[in-house]
Amino acid sequence: MKYVSVLILTFIFTSSCCGIQKPSQTNSKSNIETVTNSGIKSDVIQPSEDNLEKTTETNTVKVSLGEDGTISDDGITVTTEIIYTEAFDHNIFNELLKKNVTTEGNVDYSGFKSDYKKLKTYIDLLKTYQPKDDWTKEDQLAYWINAYNALTIDLILRNYPTKSIKDIKAPWDQRLWQFGDKWQNLNDIEHEILRKMNEPRIHFAIVCASVSCPKLQNTAFTASSLDIQLTNATKEFLADTSKNELLENSIKLSKIFKWFKKDFEQDGDLIDFLNQYSDIEISSSAKKSFKDYNWNLND
Repeated sequence: MKYVSVLILTFIFTSSCCGIQKPSQTNSKSNIETVTNSGIKSDVIQPSEDNLEKTTETNTVKVSLGEDGTISDDGITVTTEIIYTEAFDHNIFNELLKKNVTTEGNVDYSGFKSDYKKLKTYIDLLKTYQPKDDWTKEDQLAYWINAYNALTIDLILRNYPTKSIKDIKAPWDQRLWQFGDKWQNLNDIEHEILRKMNEPRIHFAIVCASVSCPKLQNTAFTASSLDIQLTNATKEFLADTSKNELLENSIKLSKIFKWFKKDFEQDGDLIDFLNQYSDIEISSSAKKSFKDYNWNLND
C-alpha cells in the first residue's frame, strides 16, 4: 500500500575551516553527501573561545527514496542522509551577536568590550582561514559579510567610547587587519570584494555602526540560510519608516539607494528592485527624494 514518506528536516552546520588542526580543503561545491542507511555521525570541528575543541554533531536531513533514487511514494524505500557542510563556522560571532545586539539592532558596545577576547578569536579565525576558490558564492558572501560587521565592531571598540564612526579618522580606510599577505580595510571589503559579487542585498547586511545604516542582525549570516537572511534584511530595511518612506506615488529613500544606485539596477530599474521587497506597489513614475543620513552610533 502506498504511503507518503515523512521528511525529517534538521540541518547540520559544520565548519571545515577551523580547529586544532588545519582542515582539509574539501570542495564546497560538492559538500552534499548522500549515504545509505541511517545513524551516520559526522565529526565536526568548531572553534571555541580559548582552545579550538573537536566536537561531534549528528544532525542530518533524511528522506525516503524509491529504488530508482527518487522520493518514494510506495513501500520500497531506503533511508538516505544528506549532509551539507558550511565552509566556515561562524558560531562564535553568532553567539556574540545574540548576546550583544537586540532584535531592533541596537548594539551593546560595552558588552562587546567585555567579550573582546572572544571577538578577537573570531577575527583571528577569519584571518587564518580565508575563502578558497572552491568555496560556493554563498559561503564567500557569508564570510565577507560577517567579516565586515565583525571588523566594524572591532574598529569601534578600538576607539570606544565614541559618538559616531565618523569621529574616527579615516574609519573605512584604516588597514588594521592582516589577511594573509594583505592588510584589509572596510572599504576594500565592501567595494573590491562584496560589491563585485553582484548581490545588491549585501547593502542591507553590512552595517557601518550608524543609526541610518541597516540594523545589525543579531545572528550571523550562513551560506545555507543566506538567501532568506538577505531577503529578510532587505524587507526589514524597506519597511523601517525611519529609513525609508514608501508610498505608491512618492518615495523618500535612504541615501544608500543614491550612493549605490547602479547596484540595484542589474535586473531593471530602482523601482523594480524596490517592488520585489516592498509591501507597497510603487508606481514607476513615483516622485523620489532622499532622507538625511544619521551617523550617530547605533547603540
